[in-house]
Amino acid sequence: MVYNRTGFALKISNLKLAGGKSSSFRINVDGSLSADNQFQDVVIRAKDSMYIFVSVTVNPTNSNSALFIKDSIVFQTNGLLQNVKLQAFGQDVKLLRNKRILSDSTLTAEKPFLIYGNLTVDSAKTLTIQAGCKLYFHNNANMMVYGNLKAEGTADNPILMRGDRLDDIKYDTAFPYNYVAGQWGGLFLLWKGGNHTLKHLIMTSGYVGVYFSNDDRNQIPNLEIADSRIHNFLLYGLVVQNGNVRVTNSEISNSSSYSVYLNGGKHIFLQSTIANYFDNGSVQPASRDKKPALMIMNLNRVAPMQTEFRNCIISGNMENEFSLASRFLDQYKGIFDHCYIRKTDSLKLAQFTNIRWYAQKDTLFKSIHWDYQKKTYFNFMPDSVSPVRGKADPAVAALFPLDLNGNSRIAGTKPDIGAYQWEALKK
Repeated sequence: MVYNRTGFALKISNLKLAGGKSSSFRINVDGSLSADNQFQDVVIRAKDSMYIFVSVTVNPTNSNSALFIKDSIVFQTNGLLQNVKLQAFGQDVKLLRNKRILSDSTLTAEKPFLIYGNLTVDSAKTLTIQAGCKLYFHNNANMMVYGNLKAEGTADNPILMRGDRLDDIKYDTAFPYNYVAGQWGGLFLLWKGGNHTLKHLIMTSGYVGVYFSNDDRNQIPNLEIADSRIHNFLLYGLVVQNGNVRVTNSEISNSSSYSVYLNGGKHIFLQSTIANYFDNGSVQPASRDKKPALMIMNLNRVAPMQTEFRNCIISGNMENEFSLASRFLDQYKGIFDHCYIRKTDSLKLAQFTNIRWYAQKDTLFKSIHWDYQKKTYFNFMPDSVSPVRGKADPAVAALFPLDLNGNSRIAGTKPDIGAYQWEALKK
């Protein structure tokens, strides 16, 4: 919209795209088109306004990288030059629209995938996602797995699952849509015989991160999550119902409800960080409710639970970020050792050993908020004065010699609790 807020008619002597005829953009000025994207002597009456519609064509380049296209609309009025900047992203992709995988298949990494509707893996079939593969999900798109999922990235070529908005959202300031939860649906693992692997996977900003659920308590599926980051979800980060899960060297963080919910099965968490500092700020579509970061429901006699947490952080911005619901606490098959737990009342149970319970003045992480003025974002590496520094069990840490950032846990220093090892800022 272009406004004339004066009491006099305003003549724009020259209105054009800086890129002229060769620009990827095209403009429609108050209903008129121009082959060279230039207009002269455009008049806006007093206290009136007009529309300028902008369109852009991004030519495919057969490239795995996004294109960033820039131009500007230039206005010359009474000798004064003004401009409005234009920017657009374009990406050559493989489009999957309500795609159903009917046989064992592989998604390769040559081009990103853009997913509309549901990407569904048929019963008992295996979908393999190649290292370096990027999956962009449109609004409300999901991955529904009724078979097996093997998403095995590497440290140098992780797998990415995120929304398809590459641009910025603006309120008082500009920041990426990918920082706003609810941009897509989630990953649903739903087969009772499933055997799933998620390694070096980065998942961000959907409704649900990983929903691992099984209604048949006589058959328990398996899920391994390693060296992965599941961050910023509108509901949950990880839900496990009647399934065996092993989570190692991973971060599960920021959701409006439970970050991790466990109910039925065997659950092992090693050298991982569960952190919930979800902040609706001015853009998130929901505020955080009163649910703790970790919820354990040991109320299932048919599929009894076994829970093991070693060298893990369980924290957030509420006073109590850990909840254990069990009918018979003395019979609960749980192990918590060398962990940091944010809970104001420590649990005096034999299952908890070498626990650093929350203290009011603890400074745990480098950053527990976003600040778009300073361009800082959540950073769950330990702060220099963090109580988790040097407090991990060395025997467990030795199983994961590199942290989630690729820093050594065992080279000349004592290992830290959680997915990240503290390191001094490099000058």
